[in-house]
Amino acid sequence: MKKYESKDIRNLAMVGHKGAGKTSLADAFLFDGKITTRLGSVDHKTSTFDTEPEEMDRGMTIATAVGTIEWKKHKINIIDTPGDGNFIFDTRFSMSAADAAAVVVSAPDGVGVQTERVWERAEELGIPRVVFVNKMDRERANPEKVMAEIQSLLSNDVIPVQIPIGREAAFEGVVDVLSGKAHLFEKDGSGTMKTTDAPADLADALASAREALMEKIAESDDELLEKYLETGELSEVEAQAGFAKAIRAGTLFPAFFGSATHNLGIQPLMDFVADSLPAPNELPAITGQIPDGEEVSRERNESEPFWGFVFKTFDAQGGTLTVFRVMSGSLTSDSLMQNINTDTEERIGSLLLINGKKQEQVSSATAGDIVGVLKLKRTATGHTLCDKKAPLLFPAIALPPPVISYAVKAKSKDDEDKLGNSLHRMLSEDPTLRLSRHEDTHDYLLSGMGAPHVEIAVGRLKRRFGVDVTLEQPKVPYRETITRKAEAQGKHTKQTGGRGQYGDVWLELAPQPRSAGFEFENRIKGGAVPQGFIPAVEKGVIETLTKGILAGYPVVDIKVALYDGSYHDVDSSEMAFKRAASKGFKAAMEKAKPIILEPVYDMEIVVPEDKMGDIIGDLNSRRGRVQGMETKGRRSIIKAQVPLAEILMYSPDLDSRTGGRGTFIMELSHYQEVPSQFVDKVIAANKSGDEEEDKD
Repeated sequence: MKKYESKDIRNLAMVGHKGAGKTSLADAFLFDGKITTRLGSVDHKTSTFDTEPEEMDRGMTIATAVGTIEWKKHKINIIDTPGDGNFIFDTRFSMSAADAAAVVVSAPDGVGVQTERVWERAEELGIPRVVFVNKMDRERANPEKVMAEIQSLLSNDVIPVQIPIGREAAFEGVVDVLSGKAHLFEKDGSGTMKTTDAPADLADALASAREALMEKIAESDDELLEKYLETGELSEVEAQAGFAKAIRAGTLFPAFFGSATHNLGIQPLMDFVADSLPAPNELPAITGQIPDGEEVSRERNESEPFWGFVFKTFDAQGGTLTVFRVMSGSLTSDSLMQNINTDTEERIGSLLLINGKKQEQVSSATAGDIVGVLKLKRTATGHTLCDKKAPLLFPAIALPPPVISYAVKAKSKDDEDKLGNSLHRMLSEDPTLRLSRHEDTHDYLLSGMGAPHVEIAVGRLKRRFGVDVTLEQPKVPYRETITRKAEAQGKHTKQTGGRGQYGDVWLELAPQPRSAGFEFENRIKGGAVPQGFIPAVEKGVIETLTKGILAGYPVVDIKVALYDGSYHDVDSSEMAFKRAASKGFKAAMEKAKPIILEPVYDMEIVVPEDKMGDIIGDLNSRRGRVQGMETKGRRSIIKAQVPLAEILMYSPDLDSRTGGRGTFIMELSHYQEVPSQFVDKVIAANKSGDEEEDKD
């Protein structure tokens, strides 16, 4: 492929809800751009973009993929993104590398919840959007209904620039609103079409659509608006100029119609991308951060220093493939660049043009381009590459908190040896996967954005690295505390024939406010316990805190005061006082009315409006407390506090209740007392777990 300047590059992200047809649209772009010789199909598992076994098995995009075509003397970089809620952060992340978004909406199914979310993301980024109403040839395709939904849920500024000719099986073409000409599509998948006069029966619809479009175009410029109000018309040149200006300003979002799987109506959309979407150097400067924390703006052109944003890394033939957007400057093969996140140098080998799994070497990349490079050593998704002399950190993208966690256990010693490194490689590709070790339960937790997210990661572990693991529901990190003051003596004595052991302490335990933690107080006066043994007493208490007397959970929010005791000149030792402190603590805790605490999480749950009652009822059954509700479009937002024990597996339950249209986030709020009717169950479960560990 020849070298293109920034002004001739277009970067387009395909976004929308799962099943809307984003990948099919991307495949149609590649076919019409003559990159592929046959039209790729998700259903037939021949897509250029969905190539991972997990994607083909599930029939959906799991990870962002890229492709490139040449069209009308322009280079169009295509970013195909996931539409499933488990992987939507990948989409949000990848949109930062795009200059515009094609929002794909299914004509039969309407606007999905993830479509609304990616629209909001595009608003945050301030990038232009074009809406493609897909599947016009399917049953239940209703363009009037779906346009009303789009304008209600996304924006009133979405204006049709085409009028469909027919629908469902009778869909055969579109009328271009600006030119008034009809495009009739061949139904052989070739993408060809013939242009003719608009059907007479669409004359009124055309006049109405043209008036709405002209009004929106005129609003983009004061002079155009003045002329339009005076004459009621704009010249073709004025209309085209105003059209492009409104799109760049984000005051007009044109809507196109077609069918990606049958390659109907794709080429008019491709023409629009080349002719009317902005080039990278036409967009505003980006603000980044230099090492001392100061914010600096940088223009998106070739004259600035090199600056690259890594938006995807994945395993490829030849090693890890790092895909990045050149935000400014230019880059050639065999360059030395700085990774500002890790403060290390990376040698850029061959630059690669990417189409799915296919790679083609290129000699250079300029501002606005998207390229890949193999075998970078310390560069991961989200990192910034830059000229060492002009370091600038790309704006950080906040990671969402995970919504589900599993305890992950290797099936064999060999698997265990390979697990850490394999997971590290996967986490560098997908920053929404997290691995942690819970300090209370000692479980290794693999966390993600939903059950499918974690399950797919485990499948990839086995397929790519040969590591076999099991997933188990994690333990709830219960804790223990006390509810009243109590005192007790702890005495440790032992005679073995030689030097004995002697330690004697009196401890007072008192409850602390929630989250206040542990406090130790020395009230010894007169040397009842020598000063040198006081730290041993405190240490003995702290070690005993790790395992409470009810169910063996850590003890929290407690104040322990040492107020009396005795010692032996010969037999007393630090060890003796540690053991005495442990005995005294346990004895006092038994008198202090101990209780078990459970973690309670703040939840924000977004569901279709018609599911709100069902979800609230379900939360109530989980001992949840609803804190508030609001409606936004067709979505209801429910805020609640729910014990963690009731929502460990909430993600698949919510998917089942909402047909995959619900989403939620959760964050630890506080600990509260476990209701008395559940205490015996909690104690029994922990004893059972201890017995299993003892067997292991």
